[in-house]
Amino acid sequence: MRARIGAGWLQHVLLFFVCVLGFISLASCIDGDEYSNTGDPKVLVPVTKIIYNRLQNLKNALKADIDRDLGYCIKNLKNDWDEAFDFDKNLDFLTNCVKKTDGDLTFRLCSAAEIKFYFNSFVRRDLSTTVHVKPNVNCNLAKWVSGCEPGWSCRADDDKNFDLNNGKILPSRTRKCLPCCEGFFCPQGLACMIRAYCPLAKLNKATGVCEPYNYQIPPGKINHTCGSADSWVDAESSGDMFCSPACFKLATCNPNTANQNIHAYGAILIAALSLLMIMVYNCSDQVLATREKRQAKSREAAARHAKETTQARERWKTARDVAKNPKMGLSAQLSQTFSRMKSKKEPEKASGKSKDKKKESNLTKMMKSMEQNPNSNEGFNVGSGSKHGKKPQAPKGKALHTQSQIFKYAYGQIEKEKAMEQNNQNLTFSGVISMATDTEIRTRPVIEVAFKDLTLTLKGKHKHILRSVTGKIMPGRVSAVMGPSGAGKTTFLSALAGKATGCTRTGLILINGKNESINSYKKITGFVPQDDVVHGNLTVEENLRFSARCRLSAFMSKADKVLIIERVIESLGLQHVRDSLVGTVEKRGISGGQRKRVNVGVEMVMEPSLLILDEPTTGLDSASSQLLLRALRREALEGVNICMVVHQPSYTMYKMFDDMIILAKGGLTVYHGSVKKIEEYFAGIGITVPDRVNPPDHYIDILEGIVKPNSDITIEQLPVRWMLHNGYPVPHDMLKFCDGLPSSSGPAQDDDSSHNSFGNDLWEDVKTNVEMQKDQLQHNYSNSQDNSNRVTPSLGRQYRYFIGRVGKQRLREARLQALDLLILLVAGACLGTLAKVNDETIGSLGYTYTIIAVSLLCKISALRSFSADKLQYWRESAAGISSLAHFLAKDTMDHLNTIVKPLVYLSMFYFFNNPRSSFEDNYIVLVCLVYCVTGMAYIFAIVYNPSAAQLMSVLVPVVLTLIANQDKDSLVLKYLGTFCYPKWTLEAFVLSNAQRYSGVWVVTRCSSLSQNGYDLSDWVLCLIVLVLMGIICRFIAYFCMVTFKKK
Repeated sequence: MRARIGAGWLQHVLLFFVCVLGFISLASCIDGDEYSNTGDPKVLVPVTKIIYNRLQNLKNALKADIDRDLGYCIKNLKNDWDEAFDFDKNLDFLTNCVKKTDGDLTFRLCSAAEIKFYFNSFVRRDLSTTVHVKPNVNCNLAKWVSGCEPGWSCRADDDKNFDLNNGKILPSRTRKCLPCCEGFFCPQGLACMIRAYCPLAKLNKATGVCEPYNYQIPPGKINHTCGSADSWVDAESSGDMFCSPACFKLATCNPNTANQNIHAYGAILIAALSLLMIMVYNCSDQVLATREKRQAKSREAAARHAKETTQARERWKTARDVAKNPKMGLSAQLSQTFSRMKSKKEPEKASGKSKDKKKESNLTKMMKSMEQNPNSNEGFNVGSGSKHGKKPQAPKGKALHTQSQIFKYAYGQIEKEKAMEQNNQNLTFSGVISMATDTEIRTRPVIEVAFKDLTLTLKGKHKHILRSVTGKIMPGRVSAVMGPSGAGKTTFLSALAGKATGCTRTGLILINGKNESINSYKKITGFVPQDDVVHGNLTVEENLRFSARCRLSAFMSKADKVLIIERVIESLGLQHVRDSLVGTVEKRGISGGQRKRVNVGVEMVMEPSLLILDEPTTGLDSASSQLLLRALRREALEGVNICMVVHQPSYTMYKMFDDMIILAKGGLTVYHGSVKKIEEYFAGIGITVPDRVNPPDHYIDILEGIVKPNSDITIEQLPVRWMLHNGYPVPHDMLKFCDGLPSSSGPAQDDDSSHNSFGNDLWEDVKTNVEMQKDQLQHNYSNSQDNSNRVTPSLGRQYRYFIGRVGKQRLREARLQALDLLILLVAGACLGTLAKVNDETIGSLGYTYTIIAVSLLCKISALRSFSADKLQYWRESAAGISSLAHFLAKDTMDHLNTIVKPLVYLSMFYFFNNPRSSFEDNYIVLVCLVYCVTGMAYIFAIVYNPSAAQLMSVLVPVVLTLIANQDKDSLVLKYLGTFCYPKWTLEAFVLSNAQRYSGVWVVTRCSSLSQNGYDLSDWVLCLIVLVLMGIICRFIAYFCMVTFKKK
C-alpha cells in the first residue's frame, strides 16, 4: 500500500519537473522572430512584449544624439518618448503587425542609425515645405526598391548582423517589401518603419490618392497598395493632422488639430466676472460710507456727552455759588471772599486727624474747593476721575483704547478750553483764578527768523527779485506781507522757508540768532502754498488725520493726535463738512472757501513753530477770512511764528495783525513793523490816509501808481526813506533817490540787451536753464542737520499710513477700476476670437497681440498712480514725509492689479483662443508682464506730464514689439531686442505653449523652436528677466521721483 503511494507520488513529481523545464526552455528560446519560425499563436503575446521592449530601448541608443541636436526642444527624453511611443496599455496594433509581417517585424523596424538619419534630415532641412530624406544605401538614384515608396518598408538583408540599436551603420533592405503596418509610418526614401500612431491609408480609386494621406501609388506597379503614413513632420510642413484629442466636458474638438473648443467655460466665466464687477461697481462706496457713519455716531455721542457734562457742571457751580453767596453783589462777594473771619469748625472725625485752620482764609478754601470740584476733569478724562477728592490726572494715550473713549477725551478737552476761554473773556474772578492756577499751558519750540540785507538775484539774468530786505518775524505774532504784483511777496516767503531755487542769495537769514538753514527745522515748519494742494478723493478729516499721523511726534498718543485734529476742525469751522470729500475737477466736493481752510489745516495739525502761508485768504469772503485769522491767532498764543501774504485785507483783519511788511516792486521794503505804528510812520513822510479809506488799500494803490502821494515824495523814494529811517545801508544805485541829491546824480545804466545778438541771448537762456536745473537738483538732494527735536514716525509706520490712505482712494475709485477690468475683458474676448492658435507658429500671433494690448491697457491705468497726485507728493515730501514710504505704498497697492488684471484678461482670451499651454503658465507669464510694464508706466507718469505719458504708454509697446519681432540677421536689432520686454514675454508664451506639443506633436515643437531660436530651458529665464526689468524700472522711477520733485 505504501509502495504504491510512493511510486505515484514520484511519477507526479517527475511530470511536474518535465513541464517546468519545458516552459523554461520555451521562454529562453523565444525571441522577436519566434513567430516567423514557428507560426505558433501562443508565442504572439511574449513576442509582442519583446518587440515593444526593444522599441522602448531605442531611446537609450538615441539619447546622446537627441541631447546634442534636439536639446533645445526636448528636456525630458523619457517623458517625451513615452508620450510619443508608449502604448503599453493596448498592444494590439503590434500583435497585428507581427501577424501581418509573418513575425519578421523586428527586421523591418528602423534601426537607431536610420532614425538618426531621418531626423537629422528633419532638423537640418531647407526652407521647403516637406522633408526630403537624403539618398542612402537603400534608396538612391541607382537603387530604388518598393520599400522606398511612401508607406512601404522592407526586411533587412543580413538577419544575423542586424542590430536594432546600431547607431552607425544603415542596414541593407531589399527583401520582402510590404505596406507599412498601422501604428507605424514609413518615410519616402527610407525602407523601414518608425513607431508612431498613424492609421492605415485607403485608396481613393477616383483620385488615386492614399487617403487620408496625400501620396499616390507608384505607376505601373499593380500589386502595390496603400500602406500607413509616409512622413512624420511638423505642422508647418504638412497640414494633415489625424490625432484626435481627448475632449473635456462642455468642449468640442476640431478635426485635424489637438486644440479644443472650450467657449462654454469662457461664457460661464464671463457671467461670473460680470456679476462680480456689477457688485463692485455699485457697492464700492458703501464700505467706506458704512464705516464713516459708525465713526460719526461715536463722535457725535462723545461730543454730546462732553457738552452735557459741561452744562451740568456749570449749572452745579452756579447753584453752589448761589448757596454759598446769598449776597449777589460783586462787592459783597469780594468782601466775603477776602474777609479774615474764622469759619465754624466741624467736630473732629474718628480717624484722629486734626486740622488747624485759624489762619486759613476763605480765598484759600475757595481755591481748594475749585481744585476739588469745578476744575476737575470728571466727564472729560474718561476712566481716570477720582472719587476721593483728589485731582484726577488726564489719562495718557495708552489708557484710552476704544474709539469712544478717545473721542470723549478729545471733546472733553475742547469743551474745557472753550469754558476757560469764555471765563477769561468775561474777566470774572473765577477766570482770573483759573488763569493763575492753570498749569497745562501748551508750549511749542520757539523759532525766530531774522534777515539782514536779504537779496535774491535770478541766475543768468542778474535781475533782482528781492533786494536789501532787513527785519525779523517773531514767535507769538502774526505778520502780514503786502505789496503790489511783482513785489516778490511769494519769493520772500519762499526764501524764509528755504524753498527759493534758481536764485543767488546774498545777506543773512538767522534762525534764533544762529546762521542755520531753515531746513534744519523742517519738521516743525509749516508752509501753506498758494494753491489748494490737498487730496480731492479724501474727506476733510482724512486729509488732516494723515498729515497729523505722519508729521506729529511718534511718541504722541493717538488720543492726543485726535485732540489736535478735532481742535483744528473746530477752530476752522469745518465740523459740518468733515466727512465730505474735498472734491476734484471731475467730482465736486466742498466749497472753495472750505477747501482753502483745509489747505491751512493740513499744516496746523502738525503743530508747527513757524507757519508760513502764501495768500491763505485769497478767494475767501470777509467772514471766512476772519474765521481763519482767528484760528491763526489762537496758534500764535501758543508761541507760533506766523507770516502770511495777504491781498486787500478788510479793516477788521488789518487790525488783527501784529506786524506788517510792505514790499514795493523790485522786492524793496517800504515798511516793516507794528501795525499800530504804520499810519504814524507814513504820516511822518507826508502820506496820510483819507477818511473812510482802508489804510492797506491806500498804501497798495500808491505803490501800484494808481494814487499819487499827497506829498513831494515819489514811489521810488519810499524804500530809500525806510532804509534811512532805520539806518540801513542804501545800495549805490539807489542813492539818487535820497533827499538833497539830483535825480541824475546816479550813473545811468544803459540796457545793452538790444546790442546782444540772437545767438548770445539764446546761449544765455540755455545757461540760465542749466544753472536753475542744477540748483533744483542740489536743493532736492540737500541734507541738513535736524534741530527740531521732533521724532516723526518711522518708515514702516508711514508706509502703513500710506497703505491705508491709498486703499481708501482706490476704493473710492473702484468704478474706474471696474471700467479698466471691463476693457480687459472685451480685449481678451476679441483677441482670443480673432487670433486663433496656429499649430505652425504655436500661437505666437495671438500672444503678440496679447503683449501689445495688455501692455497698453495696464500702462495707461498705472499712470494714475503717480500722475494724479503729483502736486500733493511734492508738498508732502517738502514737509519731510517719507518719499520711499509713498512710493512703496503706491506700488504695493498696484500689486493687486498685477494679480487681478492677468486673471481677468485670461478668463476671456484663454477660453476663446484655446492655446495648448495651461492656464497657470499663461497667468504666470502675464503677471510678470504686468509687473514689468507697470514699472515702466511709473517712469512715464513721474517724468512726463499726463498727456505725454499717455502717448508714451501707447507708442512704447508697439515700437518695442516691432523691434523684438524683426529679423535677427541684423546684429543691431538682435542686440536691441534683448532689451525689449516683448521679446522675453513672447518667448515665455511660446515656450509654455510648446511644452504641451508632445507625443506626435514633438516634431512641430522642435521645428517652431528651431526657427525662432528658442530653448525650452529658458522659460524661467524669461520670467526672471521680466521681473528684473520691472524692478529696475521701479528703481529708475523712484530716482526720478526724488530727483525731479519740485518744492
